[in-house]
Amino acid sequence: MTNLTFDEAYAQITAPGQPFAVTTATIRGRDYSVFEHAAPHLPAMFATSGQRGDTDFLIYEDEHWTFADVVAHGHAMAATLVADYGIGKGDRVAIAMRNYPEWITSFVGILAAGAVAVPLNAWWTTDELLYGLRDSGSTVVIADQERLDRVAAQLSDAGVRAIVVRSESTGEGIARYDDVVVPGTAAPEVSIDPDDDATILYTSGTTGNPKGAVGTHRAHTHALMSFWCKSQVNDLVRSTSGDPVDDAVATPETPKPRTSYILTVPLFHVTGCVPVMLGSFALGFKLVMMYKWDPRRALELVEREKVTDFVGVPTMVQDILEVPDFASFDTSSLKSVGGGGAAASPQLVQRVANSFAKGAPGIGYGMTETTAYGPQNSGPEYLLKPSSAGRTIPVMQVKVVDEVGNELPQGQQGEICFYGPNLIREYWNKPEATADAFYDGWLRSGDLGRIDEDGFVFVEDRAKDMVIRAGENIGCIEVEAAIAEHPAVYEVAVFGLPHERLGEELACSIYLRPGHSVTGVDITEHVRARLASFKIPTVIEISEGMLPRSAQGKILKREIRDRLAKDRAQA
Repeated sequence: MTNLTFDEAYAQITAPGQPFAVTTATIRGRDYSVFEHAAPHLPAMFATSGQRGDTDFLIYEDEHWTFADVVAHGHAMAATLVADYGIGKGDRVAIAMRNYPEWITSFVGILAAGAVAVPLNAWWTTDELLYGLRDSGSTVVIADQERLDRVAAQLSDAGVRAIVVRSESTGEGIARYDDVVVPGTAAPEVSIDPDDDATILYTSGTTGNPKGAVGTHRAHTHALMSFWCKSQVNDLVRSTSGDPVDDAVATPETPKPRTSYILTVPLFHVTGCVPVMLGSFALGFKLVMMYKWDPRRALELVEREKVTDFVGVPTMVQDILEVPDFASFDTSSLKSVGGGGAAASPQLVQRVANSFAKGAPGIGYGMTETTAYGPQNSGPEYLLKPSSAGRTIPVMQVKVVDEVGNELPQGQQGEICFYGPNLIREYWNKPEATADAFYDGWLRSGDLGRIDEDGFVFVEDRAKDMVIRAGENIGCIEVEAAIAEHPAVYEVAVFGLPHERLGEELACSIYLRPGHSVTGVDITEHVRARLASFKIPTVIEISEGMLPRSAQGKILKREIRDRLAKDRAQA
């Protein structure tokens, strides 16, 4: 067989009559390449998956939930939301809980009701959770007890009613999930268009409060189809080049033999929600859910459940490799060990390749704004270009531009931009932020990089004032605002420092008001009272003088960061 290039393989499997056939559609006044056979919306995908009946879908500790179980609970939730809570098409319903099976059934139910799912960060504080509820305009929140406890006292004033899972709590405006969800109840009849809103996923912003990224049904179904299509293109290229590859290729119509994912990341993250959870749902995979991240427990579950795919942030991959008795666990079922959310060092890529019998390393560069899909790198290509995020299929276009939006030649560094049907529609109620992020339908990623002669994307720096700690996006301005509330603080700069395990750790440099004194512990406790724990700086410098500034008066964060990084390297 003649060796196929990436572009040739893509053309072959997206030709007319193929499962991934590509056509053109006009979306919000712009033309896009789209998959002809993509599901029209997520409830249609759920209904198809529910036909898998008694096949196990979710494994949570010792609980087994079949596809039919999940869809039945979801449809019953939809009926309850419409009949008892007055939820209509386009209304927002929030989810605030850790990774429980009920997170997924609630998600299914919200969408089946024609409403918009608003997953809230389970690590948020009371004020952050209330911000998400009020900003999104959610009138119902489905929560676990821990999250409910944080907001219960303010729910009435916020005009929000609650459904609590795995709890005996009831009260004014609070109902138990088990009391209101009756499996077997039919979902209501709702007309849903592909470009109707499906989700509002909050992402840390560079201008203060988190922004709600509005994803349509089409954005989700096309992100999923893009992941599947990219996998098939890779398999086709490798099969013609003599590289080992699975014989079966996943499509919505012909899923691979039983594949199983382990859910290590939160479902409120786009990675956990879309490629892992929704991808498993759509293709009939088994999804093994963890109560919380524990690397040794993850290895136990990989061995017990014969997990084939591990998707997490690079920190988690490193964590499992550092388990003292790692070699005693049977990880031979793993075919893929990777994830995204942050860059992986070339050393970690090679270590993965050397540590698993069949588990090939992989990475993905997706964003909340791209519904998780973006450049991907895996297998032999990743070992050849371990510092690259990979490449995309042409349904999603990528280019690099200069400061005024002109496309740059191959190999030159600029801002990475994306265009495709998987992009979000807007930032919820933030037209200025939407206008800043999009131009002519293209999304500005805020990341600086280049594209090489093979179409591989290299992410080399960050244009946005953002730190990515173990896959969590942290807006520096939000943390600066919290620190600046301390009466002793005159000015502050927050930034990221390289960290071997986390990728980046959060750091700050603070100049105090004359006559004041504080310690790092004081600052830590001050921030802890205002923001989620992952937003607390772990490196705190009290500067002896004013922070360095440019001629325009802007604090020179890069100068402070480089000095601190150099000092730490020499320590």
